Amino acid sequence: MANALQELVKNRLEQQGWSYGDVARRGGIPRSTVHHLATVAQVARMPQQATLEGLARGLELPLDAVRRAAAEACGIHLYFEDGAGSASDPEIATLIASLQRLSDADRRHVTALVESLLRSTPDHDTQTGTGPGSNSGSG
Repeated sequence: MANALQELVKNRLEQQGWSYGDVARRGGIPRSTVHHLATVAQVARMPQQATLEGLARGLELPLDAVRRAAAEACGIHLYFEDGAGSASDPEIATLIASLQRLSDADRRHVTALVESLLRSTPDHDTQTGTGPGSNSGSG
């Protein structure tokens, strides 16, 4: 059974009559990468952002559609902040999706770490970059 990314790539190739090379050239990524993502039975880890962007360009599909298919192929469920289906920050979407793969005990540890970080850094510091560990500000 094909995973979500395989289905997305293969369907698009069939619809448009494209080859792996066609997609690779348009997306600026190696043909071997396109072939691998279209044929691998299980995607071991989320492809890098540049790969996802190139694949989206090559397939002429929205980046979010490619990112969702890749995440699903990895067993990750992405979280999107707005109803339009686009994450305001890809790192946030990946972090949230990754948390779902952790055990209950590990999630509690991550939650405790985040709460500790939030308590130690006032909101203003996290948004302006003037908090502890920042290179800006007087010293």
